[in-house]
Amino acid sequence: MKNYFEMKNNIQYILVFLLITVSAFSQQDPQYTQYMYNTMRVNPAYVGTSGYTIITGIARTQWVGIDGAPDSQTLSFDTPLGRSGVGLGVNLTNDEIGPARELYFDVNASYTVELAEDSNLAFGLKLGGRSLNVDPNRGNPNDPSDQALGVLDRILPTIGAGVFYYRPKWYVGAAVPNLLRTEHYDDNNFGGDRVAIERLHFFLIGGYVFDLNESIKFKPATLVKVVNGAPLSLDVSANFMFNQKFTAGVAWRWDDSISALLGFQVTKNLGMGFAYDLTTSNYQRFNSGTYELMLRWQTIPKKIPKSPRFF
Repeated sequence: MKNYFEMKNNIQYILVFLLITVSAFSQQDPQYTQYMYNTMRVNPAYVGTSGYTIITGIARTQWVGIDGAPDSQTLSFDTPLGRSGVGLGVNLTNDEIGPARELYFDVNASYTVELAEDSNLAFGLKLGGRSLNVDPNRGNPNDPSDQALGVLDRILPTIGAGVFYYRPKWYVGAAVPNLLRTEHYDDNNFGGDRVAIERLHFFLIGGYVFDLNESIKFKPATLVKVVNGAPLSLDVSANFMFNQKFTAGVAWRWDDSISALLGFQVTKNLGMGFAYDLTTSNYQRFNSGTYELMLRWQTIPKKIPKSPRFF
């Protein structure tokens, strides 16, 4: 038993190192199982296309039981500006991985063109930045090799863009969340070596809504993340909506996890959701899963559509 706990502690330090390495070299953005409730983070062109004003908060605690595992929170505001076809959104995200802390802030704008009846194409732009802080004292303070690295502080700009095509029953979209290739470390930090350069991300999303009957909707959806030099990330989900009140579904992330999702419309304005990820990778022996909590407030339209969109 002692050897098991020693091995678990060693694995925890290895995982933290790997997490920091992934964060430094590929700069993977924080991921959320319930991303479909804050699609603006994935694609700025989505802003305003729902037709409602929406405020969303999501908190994610990943790999519970592993010291230094990712812990993320995001808060967003998304609204259309009248009937102009313009949407505006603001997003704030806090992401923590071991000794690294990253705070994201961005403003998103979109413009939607009506191509035909019930056929729309939106173009989006994201401007913002993030504050990156790496302090070895938050990692393993007893490791002198960590202390030699020093503290890192950076402000990194962000410019992203996306397109989003949607009809009442389905949608597809593509986005690059940051077009800038920024150097993260320079010669004055981390032993005098330049460590990482921002790499381009490409996000692809798609989904289709089936009306199974008057009270049940079914939506399969997918999110693909492509980062140069990093493994492909593929999310596939299947969600059901019952009487516009309850949602339930499952999700699968390639070589990472399987998830259960539940949602409930508390009031006409307020909804909440919960997700649990069961790790399927090699890390599953050393953690008890990942938890997400989502709260979503939205305005009520004066004229409620007979078949509200499920995305």
